[in-house]
Amino acid sequence: MFVLTSKTGERHYTRTILLCAGRGMTQIQKLDIEGANRYELTNLHYTVTDLSRFKDKRVLISGGGDSAIDWANEMVKWARQVIVVHRRHEFTAHELPVAQMKASAKVMTPYSINCLYGVDNHIDSVALKHSETGVIEQIEVDEVLVNHGFDRDFGDLLKWGLDKEDYGVSVDPRMRTSIPGIFGAGDFITYGSKVRLIAGAFNDAVLAVNSAKLYLDPIAPDMAGVSSHNARFFEKNKAIMQE
Repeated sequence: MFVLTSKTGERHYTRTILLCAGRGMTQIQKLDIEGANRYELTNLHYTVTDLSRFKDKRVLISGGGDSAIDWANEMVKWARQVIVVHRRHEFTAHELPVAQMKASAKVMTPYSINCLYGVDNHIDSVALKHSETGVIEQIEVDEVLVNHGFDRDFGDLLKWGLDKEDYGVSVDPRMRTSIPGIFGAGDFITYGSKVRLIAGAFNDAVLAVNSAKLYLDPIAPDMAGVSSHNARFFEKNKAIMQE
């Protein structure tokens, strides 16, 4: 028996739990450098609200995904210079935008931001570290844009002791987690043939509910029925059709 306790103190007793936490609470992945937050109100950006702010400036963009590359391609229309740094040689963004970015911006790979230098909470230059050699290169900049994706926060769910992988909690083909009685569905879980589409999440949920039924009633049929095939609804369905 599981006891679920809410923040208000309510307690719920159950033999099965179905976890459908999606991708969790998403938060912007900020620059993990000591003191970086003091520049957030000046020229360290995680989002862009006004492209004109970057007009005729030297802009450094850190990231290798679609957001970073798309902003780089927009920035070149405004900025004096756009420098894109990425910790790997290969970018994860789509090929065409990457090709456009390489043709119009300065690309530095594999580099990552190592340190920020500034006066009065304003970044003047950035130290970049080569990911393979460790060599540090310092360049002057006017604006810094960081697009490192998002962190996922599942609160205390991951403290339950569930087996997990990089992309979610591990389940078997019947959506069973490593703790008997706990099942999962949707983007919260992962398995070999997982499809991260809403249609796939619906299928996960059906399998999970069927598995929960079998967990509670081991002699129940492996293949669950549907309401339209249930004898209880035969007369009701017949009456509806006659109407």
